[in-house]
Amino acid sequence: MAISNIEKNGSWYYIYDEKGKKAKTLSVSAIGDIVDFSADFFVTKSGSWYYTYDENGKKIKTLSVSAIGEIISVTGNTFIAKSGSWLYTYDATGKKINTRPAK
Repeated sequence: MAISNIEKNGSWYYIYDEKGKKAKTLSVSAIGDIVDFSADFFVTKSGSWYYTYDENGKKIKTLSVSAIGEIISVTGNTFIAKSGSWLYTYDATGKKINTRPAK
């Protein structure tokens, strides 16, 4: 399954597959606020923590906001976080792939 959209309705998130069919329903209170998503995974934030989830709503990784900075983009199987004057690319499991200066 690939994620085509995630919609918030009240206290619920609805995850839709590539055919536009509702594939999963998750509670906002359980997973936090959606930061961004791609077809492969999505990222949520709750307090001082980021969480990555797969397309089925299963938690992949928990990451500290203070450790990785602000997530600015999610695409494919990676996300980019900005911390200070640096951009860091991570995979969905939180493994750092690349570091480069922010412009």
